[in-house]
Amino acid sequence: QVQLVESGGGSVQPGGSLRLSCAASGSIISVNAMGWYRQAPGKQRELVATISSGGNTNYANSVKGRFTISRDNGKNTLYLQMNGLKPEDTAVYYCNADHLYYCSPSGCYDNDYWGQGTQVIVSS
Repeated sequence: QVQLVESGGGSVQPGGSLRLSCAASGSIISVNAMGWYRQAPGKQRELVATISSGGNTNYANSVKGRFTISRDNGKNTLYLQMNGLKPEDTAVYYCNADHLYYCSPSGCYDNDYWGQGTQVIVSS
C-alpha cells in the first residue's frame, strides 16, 4: 500500500516562510514527476510547482521567485520551500506523485497518487 503524507502547513503572517514536506511510503520502486497543487476556498485546484525525476522544475507564475520545489529520491520525499508568503497563497496544499511504480505481494503497479492535503493560512 502506498501513501503520500504531507506536513509543514500552518498559519503565518504575510512575508513569512513555511516548508512543506510530502513523504511517500510503501515498497516504491520509482516515481516519475512529483508536484504541489493547491486549492483555495471556492476555487479549482491549481498547479503550484512540479519536479521531474531528473530534477527539472516548473512553477506557476504566481509563485516564481518565492517558492522552491525539491525532492530527495532516496527518501521518496518532496519539499516545497515557501518564502515571501502572501494572503493569496492561502489554500490547502496537496502533493502528487505521477507514475509511482511499486510492488506488493499481489503484484507490481504504476499509479498516480495524491496526499490528503495540508492547510496554509497567510494572514495578519
